[in-house]
Amino acid sequence: MIKTWIITAYDEEAKHIINLLDLKLLKKMPNVLFYWNDDIVLAQAWIGKIQAAVWTTVMLSEFWAKKLINIWIAGNLKGQEIKIWDVFLVNKVIQHDVYMPFNGTHLYYLKDAINIPTHCNISTESLNFWYYENWVCVTWDQFIDDKDKSIELQKKYSADIAEMEAFSVAAVAREFWVLENTYIIKTVSDGADSDALDDHEDNLDFAMNNSLTIFRKVLEID
Repeated sequence: MIKTWIITAYDEEAKHIINLLDLKLLKKMPNVLFYWNDDIVLAQAWIGKIQAAVWTTVMLSEFWAKKLINIWIAGNLKGQEIKIWDVFLVNKVIQHDVYMPFNGTHLYYLKDAINIPTHCNISTESLNFWYYENWVCVTWDQFIDDKDKSIELQKKYSADIAEMEAFSVAAVAREFWVLENTYIIKTVSDGADSDALDDHEDNLDFAMNNSLTIFRKVLEID
């Protein structure tokens, strides 16, 4: 029985997990790669809300799993308060690129934040980076490289980090009743400003190593 589903985006992210868990290629499709062992399936689904939603749905439709883990990179919205390579275990995600000119309880799935109740009580004594639980992530289908926009998002949503997939993963997990077993791990790779693209590319590998430290604790790997 598969115990853990993992969904990620880039080669730089996936390769660390593949090597750590000795995963083998299971299936290659036009825009997703699946890797697995007896306990774990990883989907390298690439970038964006559609990819994340489609392949999280596929994964959760196949078999029940004890844990769903989304591990990716994010941009910093809090300025000097947060450093590149800090790691977050997110407990609230917001889809902030939705505009509807009317309200109603029937639109909760689209407009409301999703709260993720999971936490790990992870010891931070041996970490050489800052690790945060219970913080807010905003998701939309754009790479943020505009400081004014990042400030706007922080003020409007009290958000800490921004990225392009987490809301979709959480929304699908909610539909499959596995939100309490969902873990969204994000490492800061850039400042969501004019230097974001260069910082993002320069820091991917190092940032993923920090994510992997928390990932190991979530999976309870020594």
